[in-house]
Amino acid sequence: MAIQTQPDHHTTELNGDRLREAVRLMLTIRLFDERALALYRAGEMRGTTHPYIGMEAVGVGVMLALRPDDYVTSTHRGHGHTIAKGGDPKRMMAELLGRATGYSGGKGGSMHIADMDKHMLGANGIVGGGMGLATGAALTAKLQHTGAVAVCFFGDGALEQGILHEATNLAAIWKLPVLYVCENNQYAMSARSDWSVAGGDPAKRAAGYGIPGVTVDGMDLFAVHAAAADLLERARRGDGPSYLVCTTYRFHGHHAGDPLNYREREEVERWRQQDPIERVKGAIVERGVMRQDEVDALEQRITQEIEDAVEFAKSSPEPSPDQLMTDIYA
Repeated sequence: MAIQTQPDHHTTELNGDRLREAVRLMLTIRLFDERALALYRAGEMRGTTHPYIGMEAVGVGVMLALRPDDYVTSTHRGHGHTIAKGGDPKRMMAELLGRATGYSGGKGGSMHIADMDKHMLGANGIVGGGMGLATGAALTAKLQHTGAVAVCFFGDGALEQGILHEATNLAAIWKLPVLYVCENNQYAMSARSDWSVAGGDPAKRAAGYGIPGVTVDGMDLFAVHAAAADLLERARRGDGPSYLVCTTYRFHGHHAGDPLNYREREEVERWRQQDPIERVKGAIVERGVMRQDEVDALEQRITQEIEDAVEFAKSSPEPSPDQLMTDIYA
């Protein structure tokens, strides 16, 4: 799968405070999901969780190109998107542990975290379930002339969902301000994308709708951010939707209980050599934005923040029985 490189001048947009924020967000995502996995393995979490570990450059790279009023739809692997959009790790952890202080009152769990105040329209247990929601949000933004855009995250496993065609076709006809971001992490559960997705590079599909399609190295924060910033600016100008395909890799299983018997250890190690967080750590020190001891201290602070989130969740009450029939349609 070909990777299109971006001009070097774009990378200067992520420097100073914005680069420090990128490192903070990526570390928060990594440490949150590592702690969530530990809670699952300790039997303290009901249901499962889908770790975003290894894919942090995608969510953070895109989110740093957004405005606060831009909309985002997420996936079943949504913790990274929520944190990158400004979500509260305490409320997220409380939701994972089924507590009333969680984002969905403890009744939704890992795949149903949303923060409407942040314009995070939510994670989704339905593969491709956010495609129609993001397209609708983009239509809202256009009709209300807010200048906002919508971002739809989805995995390579959702490339075969019919709603992607329907939503893209509609967005292209109406020139809606929406960016469809495919997080191609190589596997839809256990099915490899290179033998389950027809036509090669998914970004080429965009040509069928007369819109841009770009593929980038999803392990490279700077490449993701540069491409996303360009495509989002295009959408804000009124030029319509586009596809951004980020070639990335999940270091862990599809979910916390995945036996991972469908891929070779050597493949995982090759991808781990491209760890997006280590790449950004190296860049931030090399550019003199932070010293190594400052990066280490930041990681320690975030580790403590995640532990505080766990304590907050464990000390929070469970939903009361009178909440059983609330938040449902019928």
